[in-house]
Order: sequence, then structure tokens, then C-alpha cells
Amino acid sequence: MTEVRVFSAREVELAVSPEAALEAVRGAFLAHDRGEWTMPPKLYLTNYPAGDFRAMPALGGGHALLKWVTSFPGNPARGLPTVSGAVLVSNAETGELEALLDAAAVTALRTGAAAVLAAETLARDDASSASVIGAGVNGRAAAAGFAARGRRPSIWDLDGERARRVADELGGTVAGSLEEATRADIVVTVTPGRELLFVDGSLEPGQHVSLMGADGPGKAEIAPGELVRARLFCDEWEQASHSGEIAALVSTGRIGRGEVTELGAVLAGAAPGRQSGEEITIFDSTGLAIQDLAIAIACLERAAELDLPSVTL
Repeated sequence: MTEVRVFSAREVELAVSPEAALEAVRGAFLAHDRGEWTMPPKLYLTNYPAGDFRAMPALGGGHALLKWVTSFPGNPARGLPTVSGAVLVSNAETGELEALLDAAAVTALRTGAAAVLAAETLARDDASSASVIGAGVNGRAAAAGFAARGRRPSIWDLDGERARRVADELGGTVAGSLEEATRADIVVTVTPGRELLFVDGSLEPGQHVSLMGADGPGKAEIAPGELVRARLFCDEWEQASHSGEIAALVSTGRIGRGEVTELGAVLAGAAPGRQSGEEITIFDSTGLAIQDLAIAIACLERAAELDLPSVTL
């Protein structure tokens, strides 16, 4: 019989602060770049137009993980969350199941952390303004990451009241318009990816954009023409080239592996990041299982401090 710790969404948030999530995700990128943490490609099970299911395994740090998570953009209209699911964590030496975690909370923490980490790594040194477009759970996590680093983010959402709540909670401001939000020095986009936020000619010299919403086939937050104007970075080439913003350009041969740099290589000092103040940098995120694993391990490290329920299997 095995006792399995259970982390609800609230307990995930209590266990891992936005600052701790940033450092955990940084460590995951570095471990993956060194080949110490591994993961097969994310598996999609689609039921469009309703949404999709994703199975995401990873191995590293003495643990193995499987995340079963959904993305159903129409759910909020039904009073349901867009993202739901479960994260299973096992001991990599014995195979014993160790923990069950709320997938939406883990996803939000690692998404926000990756967005801010990319911005810190790739933005201009003198970048002063930061905006987050999309104030759902993942957008809130990105805004919380900026706030934890002492940066006051501007928030924009189709639901103005939701943007106001997040801004008030985190000490940010509400952007006056979508156009205003897209002109910030640093922009994080966390939308369903059904409408373009950046049309042709809209990016400005020196901007950095972390594109977090278009993490599956058929989604886009930016026009393809804007991607070719920028220095491109991704979380992981194999995944991003099939399901990220860059996938359409890769499939038509407009860009290849040599035009896209993985963020982990920049963090490790093995590849250059931004090379001038005028350069536009874009981070294409599809969400990696190693990031989820990093957050899950951080949760396990705090388990003894929390009054967690458990189940016996």
C-alpha cells in the first residue's frame, strides 16, 4: 500500500510562491539543456472546436511525472475553468506514486514563471513598461511573477472587471486599451489564441514579447509576418516547431532550426540572447512537462509544512 499526497490548487499556491516558481523553472530549463531532465513530445487528443486533451510526461530530479490536462476555451461561458486535470508524480527509482496535484494550478505557476523568465532574459536592459494581455489564471500568474520581481505590470483583458481585480490584487494598473498594452517594452500574451493581437507592422523596435497562449495547432496571437521581423526563441524546438506560433512558418520552410534559439541554451550561456537594443525578441512558449515537473518537485519539498490530505493506493 502506498500513501499518496494530494495537493489541491490552494495547496499548490501555498507551497510555491511566484518567486520560487521562477527559480524552479529556470532550473528545469538548465537541467533539460544539460540533458539531465528528459521528456517525450506532448501528446494532443483533440476534440475541436470544443477543446483538447494533453498528456505530458517528464523524468528528472529523482521523479517521473505525467500531466493529463485540458484546454477548453469555451468553458468560462459555462461557468467552468478553461484548464483542468491532474499531475501524477512518481519516485523514479521505485516507480511508487508519490503525489497527485491540481494541474491548473501547476500550469498557471509554470506558465507565469516561463513568461517572466523569458522576459528577464531577452528584454532590453532599460525596458521599463510591462503588460500582460489576458487576466485569466495563467495571466494572473504572469502578472504575479512581474510583481514578485518588483515590476508593476499593466493588465488588459476583454473582461475589464477581471483585469481590474488582478491589477488591484497585485499592485498593477489597467491598460487603457489593447493597443496600449501591445506597445509596452515587455508584453506577455496569455489568451486563447483565437484572434491576432499583433498584426503586420505592429511590433516596435526593442520590444520583447512572450507568446504564451498559442500552445496548440490552429492557435495564433501574432501574424506570421511579425515573427520573421524578430529574433526568435522557444521553450523547446521539437514541440514549438509542431504546435507553437512558429509552426506555420516551419511547415512552409520560411524558418528552420537555425533561426530559433531555445531559451535553455541562452540561460546556460551556450547561445546568445538579445544582441542589440533595437532588436525585437519573441519567446514562443508551448508549455513543457519539465516545467510542470519543476513545480511539482518544489511542492513536494514543502509538503511537510502543509496539512495535506492523502489517499492510500
